[in-house]
Amino acid sequence: MKADLITPAVAQYVLEHSTRPDSLLEELAKETMEAAGDFAGMQISPDQGLFLTMITQLMSPDVAVEVGTFTGYSSLCIARGLSGGRLHCFDVSEKWTSIARRYWAEGGVADRVTLTLGPAMETLAAFDQTIDLAFLDADKGNYPGYYELLIDRMRPGGLLIADNTLRRGHVADPAHDEVTTVEIREFNDLVIEDPRVTVLMLPVADGMTLIRKK
Repeated sequence: MKADLITPAVAQYVLEHSTRPDSLLEELAKETMEAAGDFAGMQISPDQGLFLTMITQLMSPDVAVEVGTFTGYSSLCIARGLSGGRLHCFDVSEKWTSIARRYWAEGGVADRVTLTLGPAMETLAAFDQTIDLAFLDADKGNYPGYYELLIDRMRPGGLLIADNTLRRGHVADPAHDEVTTVEIREFNDLVIEDPRVTVLMLPVADGMTLIRKK
């Protein structure tokens, strides 16, 4: 459970009153834990997955983009919410995304997903489609660069969702100077000062920021 900013009792109550992940998502989460060990924490939580599916269903994007795919939990959730559009995933790891490919196939959404491997600062720069919806969950030091590439390609009214924007609440503590916390704090400041967008930060899991292009 990643809900660090609310009490365990409230977090459990929220989960009990939200639609639970199905067996395929549970299987993927289990395999990720077994295969990735300490790195399994990079996977989003079940409530985040449900949120991504619902947002995708509500927006009905033609072009969705994910930066940072890992083993595929978030991409599977987004792809399931598509109603005719396509999801373009950008990642650097053949190892982890090979797991994602299997679950896309098992989930019947492989035909909705295009995976591009390589440094996303380069592959996104070559992406020439207008983006309706984007999910950013990659290396935090490059968040500002990914953000610019995504926003530049996003239609007015498009939505970018950035993950891990609370860093377990450490961003609110000026004395906390761990590198990734500082990087996320600087990213959050960059976004809120950008006149091109409106911003809502949600205390879901480790923080999800909704960024709508005006």
